[in-house]
Amino acid sequence: MAALDNEVRPSQVTLKTVFTVAFGILIVIATVAAVLNAMLAVALTGAALLLAVALDHPVRLLQRRGVRRPLAIAIVTAAGLGLIVAFGFTLIPPAIEQGKQLVHDAPGFVRSARGSALFRTLDARFHLGDYVNEGERHLPEMLEGAATPILNALTNVLSGIGAAITIAFLVVFMLIFGGRLITAALAEARAERRETYEDVLRKIYRSIGGYLGGLLLICMLNATLTTTFLAIDRVPFFLPLGILAGCSSLVPYAGPIVVGTAISLIALLTKGLWHGVASGVYFIVYGILEGNVLSPLIFRRTVHVNPLVVTLSILFLGEIAGIMGAIIAVPVVATLQIILRELLRMRRERLNLPHGS
Repeated sequence: MAALDNEVRPSQVTLKTVFTVAFGILIVIATVAAVLNAMLAVALTGAALLLAVALDHPVRLLQRRGVRRPLAIAIVTAAGLGLIVAFGFTLIPPAIEQGKQLVHDAPGFVRSARGSALFRTLDARFHLGDYVNEGERHLPEMLEGAATPILNALTNVLSGIGAAITIAFLVVFMLIFGGRLITAALAEARAERRETYEDVLRKIYRSIGGYLGGLLLICMLNATLTTTFLAIDRVPFFLPLGILAGCSSLVPYAGPIVVGTAISLIALLTKGLWHGVASGVYFIVYGILEGNVLSPLIFRRTVHVNPLVVTLSILFLGEIAGIMGAIIAVPVVATLQIILRELLRMRRERLNLPHGS
């Protein structure tokens, strides 16, 4: 009889528990779905947050010199806009002139290529001349149908400008109101936990600042080395191309490869075959060194994250979230590392365990 009573004993899981768990699962699913459907907003917010943290360091430096925060924000914002405008004037006019010169010299490049021994050898085996003649015959039709790609490119440019303006306003608002928002959120925490949360936020702030400083160092090294190489190789417009190569380091792995390929093609078309080959070899070697040696070692010193973890985080987050995932991979992993260490410290204190347990 006692065994029968044990078999029919009511379950300890109440209906309230079932509804609570189900509701929690639904909230998680809804949150994930909302993030996936708002990836553009997440990307813009993430980019604005990184820029705001980067600009907040010079703002605080000016504050320590006695400048009031609103004036410091205005000074730093104006300086940033000035650098962007200066970069545009440095890069855009040479790029336009080079594009015009490339269009003007393109027929000569084709004639020179067709008269080379290499082209004749390839033509004898693969009949490249027939493909070139076919392309020349269809060129008018291609030009007539070029309106749609041009409109698409113009739409993308306008979208990029709109995104840049949105990020700029978000950065300014974060600099002005972000500190107040964080202070208000900390005020709602329990008093015994408030100091811990403040310490974690300070560590995350320093970690993101270290990442941005390391990234700036990598970009400067890339720009300096590439500009020097292109100047030695006598490639036209080596200064704007070197600056463009430096900016490509903002996107790990993919950025230097894409920009390096474009610069190598420019060297090939403007200076000849061997200059293009030399540029290609340089960008391949530098891309390997930057992605697998330089970046992990620098971020180890500035963000205090293991080089292996840096490489794996860029690979996985780049695969999951594309370019934006690769850009934010290091600060995301550094933030998770700080939070995990704090949780483990709290666990050791709660269980009275020695350090390292």
